[in-house]
Amino acid sequence: MEASPSAAPVARDPSGRRRAAAGRPHTRRAVLVLVGSVIALIVVVAASLALGVRTIDPAEVWQALVAPDLADPDQAVVVQLRIPRTVIGIAAGIALGLAGTLIQGVTRNPIADPGLLGINAGASLAVVLCISLLGVTAPLGFIWFAFAGATAAAAVVFAIGGAQPVRLALVGAALTALLTPLIALVLLRDTEAFNQYRFWAVGSLTGRDLSTVAALWPFLAVGVVLAAALAHRLNLLALGDDVASALGQRVAVTRGVAGLALVLLCGTAVAFAGPIALIGLVVPHAARRLVGSDYRWITALALVLGPIMLLSADVIGRLVVPNAELEAGVVAAFLGAPVLIAIARSRRVAGL
Repeated sequence: MEASPSAAPVARDPSGRRRAAAGRPHTRRAVLVLVGSVIALIVVVAASLALGVRTIDPAEVWQALVAPDLADPDQAVVVQLRIPRTVIGIAAGIALGLAGTLIQGVTRNPIADPGLLGINAGASLAVVLCISLLGVTAPLGFIWFAFAGATAAAAVVFAIGGAQPVRLALVGAALTALLTPLIALVLLRDTEAFNQYRFWAVGSLTGRDLSTVAALWPFLAVGVVLAAALAHRLNLLALGDDVASALGQRVAVTRGVAGLALVLLCGTAVAFAGPIALIGLVVPHAARRLVGSDYRWITALALVLGPIMLLSADVIGRLVVPNAELEAGVVAAFLGAPVLIAIARSRRVAGL
């Protein structure tokens, strides 16, 4: 009996060409989403440079970028205030987006963000102590204390929590519960520390300059490289520890490297912009909805969506109140809260 024409290609194609062909539309869509996100980031960066309490003509912005004249007030605003603010927003957004992706992938917890592991609380306590005990008042003086506090908190959580997702979450919650009253105790006893701390704690891109980026970019760069290298391993972790181990992955090593990346990314983000909430939670979910469950694409997209969300929050904060500004952390909370509610109501929330 002769084989039918439709059956013949299947018999001669044991290598899975049909699966490859089925995957091409998803890959094309992911590429298009990533390209569109990069274009959106460029638009948001342009808005960050041009818009604010003082709206500046795009021609002046371009002139300030290519041949600045600091005698011109508009160009001086762009060079001295908005370029550092935009660069810090990009760097902090990258760190927050990737940190949220790593935390959700490592813990398999769909509502995990940097605050879950006590990282924000550790950074906050370090900042409060440096203000109260050392008299530091400039935001630039906070960055190393914030970085050290975030690093110490993450190290404690991973040392105690080990490689167990539930233990990591519980230890992080316990550390936050322990440190938060200590922060309140110091602030209640020191009014000056409270006045300084409240401007940092709300989350803002102002008060820093490019020297902050120059000091911290190596930590961010190493964190980004580690996150990118872990993307494929997160796909295996999503199948469960037993399956990942059966496929040859050393789960404990993966979580250890992820812990190092989280220390670098979260510490850098908090040092750059303060404890900004919800971006690390929202960005991975948005990326997952746009490109699917492959962490290689989620990680690449989070690298772009993080800065988009943070810079958008900063620009909105400049425009929403006449002749004044709202800090990016406040606006990010308003933007992220509806998304958090939608995530909580979604039937797909447990599908990490």
